[in-house]
Amino acid sequence: MKIAIAGGGTGGHLFPALAVGEVLLERGHEVLIFISEKEVDALAIRGRNEFRFEKLPSIGMPRLFSPAMLTFFKRFNASFAPCRKIFNEFQPDAVLGMGGFTSTPPILAGKLRRIPTFVHESNAIPGKANRLNGWLVDEVLLGFEECKAHFPHARCEVTGTPIRRSLAQPVEREKALAGFGLSPERKTVFIMGGSQGAHGINEALRAAAATPQFQSVQVIHLTGPGDEQPMAQVYREAGIPAHVAAFCHQMENAYSAADLVIARSGAASLSEISHFGLPSILIPFPHAAENHQHLNAEIFARAGAATLLKESETTGETLAAAVGALLGDASRLQQMASQSAHLAPRDAAVCVADTIERFK
Repeated sequence: MKIAIAGGGTGGHLFPALAVGEVLLERGHEVLIFISEKEVDALAIRGRNEFRFEKLPSIGMPRLFSPAMLTFFKRFNASFAPCRKIFNEFQPDAVLGMGGFTSTPPILAGKLRRIPTFVHESNAIPGKANRLNGWLVDEVLLGFEECKAHFPHARCEVTGTPIRRSLAQPVEREKALAGFGLSPERKTVFIMGGSQGAHGINEALRAAAATPQFQSVQVIHLTGPGDEQPMAQVYREAGIPAHVAAFCHQMENAYSAADLVIARSGAASLSEISHFGLPSILIPFPHAAENHQHLNAEIFARAGAATLLKESETTGETLAAAVGALLGDASRLQQMASQSAHLAPRDAAVCVADTIERFK
């Protein structure tokens, strides 16, 4: 089969797209992946020569009666027209959208060709794009069971959110730590803000680094491109062993080294945290569409897998207190890790690939 996957715009869309693409490629299918023009996409696909990539303009839908709707339709057409042209040449047998309005032009182009179309919604509640995409596709694939109620009209299947093949197996902890220049004698806190970093979390860590709770830990901190050097300086001045980077291509090492994760609560990140069975402190992005990150985090908090902090209430002191309370309670940390490991369905990429093949 020839399969087109639309997965650009954020790591939360692109990384699961790559994961599904890996499975399809192994099964002998040909895969084309649409990405956006954003720098984060270029970083994520660096060295990934096994797929054909095509860029489409990023588009986000404004309010219905906003003057910006005219620009939206222009940019939508700037994606839709080249997408149809690419399909005329590629001749896909199926189209999978991984969410966002970057998925809508390929899905619509697929519908016009009368081939099977799918959309994956990884969050607990769909955004505007997938509410629309759900009406267009043959089947909606879900990351969380809780999301099914938002697609009463659609054929739905809970697959979980796919994770990349490179994350399939954990790395030996001491080996992972050595790769970051860190010691197995200290507890390791892994901090990440998603594919583009999280300035709000970084600011809280700037203050938390000076607290007593952080003096006995070491950190791996993925800051995003803007805060890498300032945060490295913060840890140096506080005397905290740290590996600080804007981005990481060996996430399996970071997860394997971690005793505790501090993160946003995008669905892709949560699936990876669950896959590695890690306890976490989740600080949802407060401006996420439909408040979906908070709803994602609540699923983990209700299960006892995570501590949920609102960004508006997160200071250096509150964050340090949460870290100290968890790292100081080994049995609670172990219980959270166990709950985390059971939250995300296993083999999600395989489930998605199986569904696509059933429509052949």
